[in-house]
Amino acid sequence: MTAKSSHGVVVTVIAEGVSDEEFLKRVVAPTLHARQIYLKPLTIETSPGHSGGAVSYDRLKFNARNILRQRPDTYLTTFLDLYALDTSFPGAHEAFALNGPARKAGHIEARLHESLVSEIGCRPDRFFAHVQPYELEGLFFSNTTAMSEAVPGWQACAAQLQAQLAGCETPEHLNGRPMTHPSQRLADILVPRYQKRSHAPLIGERIGLQAIAASCPHFGAWVSRLTALEPL
Repeated sequence: MTAKSSHGVVVTVIAEGVSDEEFLKRVVAPTLHARQIYLKPLTIETSPGHSGGAVSYDRLKFNARNILRQRPDTYLTTFLDLYALDTSFPGAHEAFALNGPARKAGHIEARLHESLVSEIGCRPDRFFAHVQPYELEGLFFSNTTAMSEAVPGWQACAAQLQAQLAGCETPEHLNGRPMTHPSQRLADILVPRYQKRSHAPLIGERIGLQAIAASCPHFGAWVSRLTALEPL
């Protein structure tokens, strides 16, 4: 299958972890598939026999070079968390001094694109970065009622989940400090306890891509960019 054929557009996504990969496969990919845009999420090897997590700029660059050289039919993008992002990424140190999660993420995305395209030598339009403020779980606060309905027993936590958004402009503004980043909030509130790998895709499916994108503007802009891609 090639992006120039009638089969549509192919997009490889380097995801931070396994739960991010499953979220992309089960929540984002089906909507794009209907538009003949085929999302191919993957995690990269971070140690022998293990993939996902601990993504550094060098690991990303190595895998991006291989993907773009071996698959001329594909675009490449990322789905990385702003929270605890490795400081080896271009622009990371300057970004954390900026105000607002979208400004932080956008600065890193721009610098990452500039650096990676320059070092790999690929066509600039074939790679675009996405860094999610602050992490995947922040997206789930776009509809706390639907999130509380994803797993039996969670409905008792609905009010606590909604209360987390007090004072937040969007779900993407839920902060990224060690004890209050979105996934930590879920782990502290939800009973049965939130399990990232099994629960993240379930929550995403329950809420739906359209509702998430509408409430989370940085993520929504990335989805819009994906849907607007033309064949290479």
